[in-house]
Amino acid sequence: MKSIISFEEYDNQQASEYLTLSIVVKRILGSLRETYGDTYELFSINEFHFELWTLFEEDLRVNSEIEHVAMVYDQMERHTFSYDSESEMPIYKVQQALSNNVYAYPEQGIAFAQIPTMEGAHLTNIECIFATSPSAMERFLATVKERLWQKSRHELLIFTDGMDGLNHEQQPITKTVHREDVLLNTEMKDEIYQMLDYFFEEDRTFFETYDIPYKRGILLYGPPGNGKTTLAKSIAHTVDAPAAYWQITEFTSSESISQVFQMANRLAPIILIIEDIDSMPDGVRSYFLNTLDGATSKEGIFLIGTTNYPEDIDPGLMNRAGRFDRGYEFALPNKQLREQYIQDKNFALVLSNEQHSLLVHHSEGFSFAQLNELFVSCALEKHQKGDVDLYSLIQRMKQDQKKGKTGQWQSEDHQMGFYE
Repeated sequence: MKSIISFEEYDNQQASEYLTLSIVVKRILGSLRETYGDTYELFSINEFHFELWTLFEEDLRVNSEIEHVAMVYDQMERHTFSYDSESEMPIYKVQQALSNNVYAYPEQGIAFAQIPTMEGAHLTNIECIFATSPSAMERFLATVKERLWQKSRHELLIFTDGMDGLNHEQQPITKTVHREDVLLNTEMKDEIYQMLDYFFEEDRTFFETYDIPYKRGILLYGPPGNGKTTLAKSIAHTVDAPAAYWQITEFTSSESISQVFQMANRLAPIILIIEDIDSMPDGVRSYFLNTLDGATSKEGIFLIGTTNYPEDIDPGLMNRAGRFDRGYEFALPNKQLREQYIQDKNFALVLSNEQHSLLVHHSEGFSFAQLNELFVSCALEKHQKGDVDLYSLIQRMKQDQKKGKTGQWQSEDHQMGFYE
């Protein structure tokens, strides 16, 4: 197998140190010239262009146009394996490895490589993209947005802030959430979807006619389990545009904020869903607000923020034009919505007509998530005992709900903990 760097060229002490990046890149350029007779140049190194690497990885699995040029280091990975959980029969699959290899699209004059390197005790990759000319690079990039738009019909872009920076993946949509699956106040639901449909109209007539800036932001707030995430998924699955889901964590930084909005600008028009926006660390809130206020930071971006704790949201975000223009409260479902959910969930499988009426009446204060958990409990009891003591199940759930609110999980008769 052809390799670029051989450990036999260096003694153990030298091999344990970093070979300078310039040496490795020079060897890669030489290998490309030797293989194809063209002079390549380095265009990007470790820049956040996740969309390019997403397509590279996909093409390694399905595209015969990609050719393997060489391994970077010999005796390192040439292939890898993954667990395909989306196939009809989930199995492990062996595939070509991105890391430690150089690949090319010969007809397009594009090549790419991930160079393994050590950062402290962590193995990471330096990502490099090469092209034979600026025009070759531009022609290739022109195809990227259209391809990602096509992929977005079946996948959701997922971003999560972790200890090592911003992580990203494209998650297949295995279960589409339709608009009719969203249980909401009819007026509020119609208003949100109408706003979305106008935003993603192909000719943008509405925004041009009324000279409205091509940017919108809405904030969904309220207690957990009442449909905020379901609505966000429905929007991502039913609007013909890329959709990105960004989970805010304690590790969110100014760098990750910048990376996500740069990505959104490159793929606009796009839906950007920011989950748990109240979790934004104090140290970067000002940077986030300044990013939202930027002249072009939201151009073509339909921004959706969600929070379970609106009281923890920076006041500068609530109902502030240019940031989050509108706020929508997702309150606990009223009697009508509970009854609709109970019917849609098909509680009739486990409850009698009399119990059905009892459930609608005594489930006041329950979220949709709690009603779903109650259905599971009813089904288990029906399956095990042949009958359901609905009142007892409801009372136990209400007791747990009360303990969750007060934080008092111990009773006088029972203690939680370990015993010798």
